[in-house]
Amino acid sequence: MSAIFARFMKDESGATAIEYGLIAALISVALITGAGALGNALDNQFNALSGKLNYTG
Repeated sequence: MSAIFARFMKDESGATAIEYGLIAALISVALITGAGALGNALDNQFNALSGKLNYTG
């Protein structure tokens, strides 16, 4: 029984999978945040351009 427990304690494959999962999650959050910021900047730019094109003064 102690041999099985010792082998279980040495096995790090689950920890590696969790680490890869955390890295993937952080990259996803960064991409979503960046895409949101880029989308807002583009929206503001197009709205400003639209306002200049519609100006009749």
